[in-house]
Amino acid sequence: MVNREIFNPEKIQIGISSCLLGQKVRFDGGHKNSNYCNIDLAPFFDYISVCPEMAIGMGAPRKTIRQELDGDKIYLKSADGSIDVTDKLEEYSQKRVGELDFIGGYILCAKSPTCGMERVIEYKYGTNNGTKSGVGVFAKKLMDTYPELPVEEEGRLHDPVIKENFITRVYAYHEWHTLQAEGWTKHKLMQFHARYKYLLMAHSPQWYRDLGPILANIDDLDAAAQSYFVGFMTALKIKATRKNHTSTLQHIQGYFKKHLSKEQKQELTESIMKYREGLLPLLVPITLINHYLREYPTPYIEGQVYLNPHPEALRLRYAY
Repeated sequence: MVNREIFNPEKIQIGISSCLLGQKVRFDGGHKNSNYCNIDLAPFFDYISVCPEMAIGMGAPRKTIRQELDGDKIYLKSADGSIDVTDKLEEYSQKRVGELDFIGGYILCAKSPTCGMERVIEYKYGTNNGTKSGVGVFAKKLMDTYPELPVEEEGRLHDPVIKENFITRVYAYHEWHTLQAEGWTKHKLMQFHARYKYLLMAHSPQWYRDLGPILANIDDLDAAAQSYFVGFMTALKIKATRKNHTSTLQHIQGYFKKHLSKEQKQELTESIMKYREGLLPLLVPITLINHYLREYPTPYIEGQVYLNPHPEALRLRYAY
């Protein structure tokens, strides 16, 4: 249950590794400032800055720590063994993560033994033999506690498909928590599902078909809502393909068949097919559909999140 006292329905709050905001918290006293986070994303979100190593008092600069694996146990130690902060970092991660139920997403710093989302080096205990198979201790606690939370590493956000998928999930996750904070009813859940129909179809037609029955036969409202939410976020995590986008666009096109002239129908069809062939970005057919909606209002389609899953100013549908 989201903390209503901290949750802000008006502006999405996102957790972020402090070093990505230019804070000098790294082991060498430096930072990993992200222009994308600080310039492109900052106007749209409120950041909740976290650096586990600074939070437990390690200071900067400091000795580097690493993950050492002994059986199933992960230790957080310096390479020379003089520092062991395993217990402190586990206790901090447990406490801090428990306070973050109100956020809408999280952006992590790659490779960090505390904040890395994947491919963190794990050393065999007491040796220098390492493999890139670990997850940062804080990142793991975060993802285990909130498995549906949109989480990404900053470096991966340079991929336009991953970036658009992450931001789409952030906005959807936030809308769900807004609905939860307001208090859901069966009617509200059905409306939510109806608004997300075409976005779900673009990501996973199978999940769209599977989610409807969850809301059609509700005995326990809270249990049904939670089951729906897990499936909903699982569906959105699947990257939308050109094939699914094309099918979705064609479904929407069908709503205009009684209104558009022959030339307009041809124009829309060509833009969808050129998108499918990779000759146009998704923005082009989407823009054309929004244009026709202004000429021929269709409330059901106008309400579809698929057409505007995130602010246009983020320019996320220009690159693919």
